[in-house]
Amino acid sequence: MRHGKKFNHLGRTASHRKAMLANMACSLIEHKRINTTTAKAKALKQFVEPIVTRAKQDNNQTTDGSRHNRRIAFSMLRNKHAVTELFSTVAEKIGDRPGGYTRIIKLGNRLGDNADMAMIEFVDFNSIYNAEEKKAKTTRRSRRSKAAAEKVEEVVETHEEVVEVEEPQAEAEAPAAEEAEDSDEESKTT
Repeated sequence: MRHGKKFNHLGRTASHRKAMLANMACSLIEHKRINTTTAKAKALKQFVEPIVTRAKQDNNQTTDGSRHNRRIAFSMLRNKHAVTELFSTVAEKIGDRPGGYTRIIKLGNRLGDNADMAMIEFVDFNSIYNAEEKKAKTTRRSRRSKAAAEKVEEVVETHEEVVEVEEPQAEAEAPAAEEAEDSDEESKTT
């Protein structure tokens, strides 16, 4: 009986499963995202997150603790280039995150055998979903296109010119009207 055993064997022997997860973890560290089946992605998440936690702790410890964490990571990954990348680039980027270093995004089913596919990636290396890299929103919102805005500006300018032209005529008419009133008053008095 297998009561309470939640470990997914993935249809492989223990040695094959460990080698496969180590290779997938090295690919994830190198490329920052990989496509695989959903079951393998979930197993990889459980495999890789404790290693990333050790890499993150490396920056806070002395050299003896650092060496110990690197040796444990190397025993699990079996690739010195992946360990170097993990402890330098990945640990710096993930340093302030308290956990949850990876994200699984489901992609649909594979055409050949209808297997459920997913993409697993490091959260901090995706610029699209990353919350820190969002652009600041502007408070001014306009629905006008550039061409419409230019037309409005032209209309405003021509309207100002028309107003300026009309004002001197009104001033010229006003003294003429005053003179006409004055002449009417003079004629009445005489």
